[in-house]
Amino acid sequence: MTLNPASLWKAWLAEHGPRLLLFARSWGNSQQDAEDLLQEAVLRLWHYQEDKGGGPPDLPLVFSTIRFCGLNLHRTESRRKKREESIVYLNDFQDVWLDPVLEDDEEALFLREAVQNLSPKLREVVVMKTWGGLTFAQISEVLAISPNTAASRYRYALEQLAHELRQLKEARHVSA
Repeated sequence: MTLNPASLWKAWLAEHGPRLLLFARSWGNSQQDAEDLLQEAVLRLWHYQEDKGGGPPDLPLVFSTIRFCGLNLHRTESRRKKREESIVYLNDFQDVWLDPVLEDDEEALFLREAVQNLSPKLREVVVMKTWGGLTFAQISEVLAISPNTAASRYRYALEQLAHELRQLKEARHVSA
């Protein structure tokens, strides 16, 4: 029995949706933006895959499409913001993109802030590798960089995060 494309997509989204939404969160200013980015990417890919049998796409292509949609969102937002700032408009967004279930864990909150403070190039590699489950080869396809560059960005980000956590633990130890 052959499943129709809609059933394949539904199962595929159930399996990969959370990691894709997490990656989209790094591109959006809010949970709703992330959901919109993911929806836009899935819709684009749905139409793109129609010519290829209608099945779900490979993960690197999805991450790349979400990134593309995120870049478009940022470009659109920066243009809108420039227009609105000419009318003296102040904008205050709250960034939430890691699991809100961990809100009570102080180290998780600190880690979230540390990841958010990474440069965008480092942050996107960490998210794709750690939460997206992509290999460095797949990340290199998505970002159009070499696998070695992806690996070194990941390693550099982990070094920065480890340094931040060490400082937190030392500060706790001194104050205790």
